[in-house]
This record gives sequence, structure tokens and C-alpha cells, in this order.
Amino acid sequence: MDQERSPQEITSLVGREVYSNNGVFVGEVEDIKLDLSTEVVTGLAIRDPNQELFGEEIRGARGVLIPYRWVRAVGDVVLVNDVIERLETPDEEGEEVVA
Repeated sequence: MDQERSPQEITSLVGREVYSNNGVFVGEVEDIKLDLSTEVVTGLAIRDPNQELFGEEIRGARGVLIPYRWVRAVGDVVLVNDVIERLETPDEEGEEVVA
């Protein structure tokens, strides 16, 4: 997926619903994480994440930060790789909890 987007396109992600590629609701984009030195989107801050997907790991947190490399497609909604599979086998970066 091309990570180089214009500022207008990047901000249009805020408020979009996020679903896994299996069609499970994940949450809603609240903010975008950028690497300012490379001007690349590195993550999506998801508010009110699906408690059934994230379970006890996020109890009491406002949201989660998922790596942008998990994004498969952006349209009317954002599709990400299956979150459940990723949580069961986290990568080297793991999942960050946004307090």
C-alpha cells in the first residue's frame, strides 16, 4: 500500500470505521501516527476498540495504536489484516495501548 499521501488524504482517515479483512468491526480512526523525519504514516490510533477482539489487554484504555503496515485497503472504511491473528502472534513492535 502506498504510504505517501497528501495531508488532505491523511486527515480524511480520521473518523473512518476500521474492519478486519474478515469483516469484524475493529474501531474508528481517532488519529494518525506519523514519522516526521520520513513523513510516513506509521500507525492508526483506534478509539473505542472492539472489546471482544482486544479483551483484557485494553481494559480501561481509550484506544489502541495499530501499525499502518496492517492496513490492507482504504476506501469508505479502512480494512486491516485480521486483528485476532495478529494479537495471538504479535510482531516485534507488539501492540501499543493509548491511555
